Amino acid sequence: MNTRRIRQLVPAFEVTEGAGVTVHRSIGTPALKNLDPFLMLDHFGSDNPDEYIAGFPEHPHRGFITFTYMLDGHMEHRDSMGNRGDLKAGGVQWMKAASGVIHSEMPQQTDGLMRGFQLWINLPASEKLSDPAYQEFSADAIPEVALAQGRVRVLAGQFGTTRGVIEDPATDVLYLDVTLDAKARFDLPLSATHNAFVYVFEGAARLSGQDLKTHTLAALGGGDVVEIEAGEAGARFILVAGRPIGEPVVQYGPFVMNTREEIEQAFADYRDGRLVRARAAKTGH
Repeated sequence: MNTRRIRQLVPAFEVTEGAGVTVHRSIGTPALKNLDPFLMLDHFGSDNPDEYIAGFPEHPHRGFITFTYMLDGHMEHRDSMGNRGDLKAGGVQWMKAASGVIHSEMPQQTDGLMRGFQLWINLPASEKLSDPAYQEFSADAIPEVALAQGRVRVLAGQFGTTRGVIEDPATDVLYLDVTLDAKARFDLPLSATHNAFVYVFEGAARLSGQDLKTHTLAALGGGDVVEIEAGEAGARFILVAGRPIGEPVVQYGPFVMNTREEIEQAFADYRDGRLVRARAAKTGH
């Protein structure tokens, strides 16, 4: 067994997205432009309505997948495929924008805590202009595995014999929400072919002898097992891994393609009303 060590620690920094929503971004920054196949990770969380109430009005995407995980709060999703998502605490949403989707994500609350993650996952060139697709699941549908000193919610991929609700065939994404009691250990076999990261959002932890604090992402190096120990107050973190695509990434705003010419075509298609060309049915519950 070859233990994965931390390749890079990336402190998240605040950026403003949508119509004025404050988020903490780690992947998709000058420090870590991407971690193939992952393009962006935003952690949003505030109990101040002024920091989230404006939401994310209609905007386009092409060439990648958005994976949204709500920890607290209530958000409504609407898109050009005809889907209407009702994303509440503990729920997940996977949207394959592919050839083109226009969608909105708007808060359905005027006070209280709004907290969660949005992860952007790249698509291979062969899938970038394929038909869009959508999956959404409520908190009750997500399997949870009890540990001796904690629990694991399995959003995507497989943990032991438990399989998550989201399927991401292009990159075989593993997405776990792990909660550990004080000083508890968590060991996970992990495919050596996959890139992986850990993001602590409650408490603190140690990985390979290094401290992981809140709002800090740890990009992991090579190996086939991850070993994490919670701090004195316990820890909660997401652990995400995926198979690299290994293709050029050209990103401009809401479009991610392989060449500059394809980006220019995406903008032209959006401007001329050609971005949306397919509808797909919603799956999940």
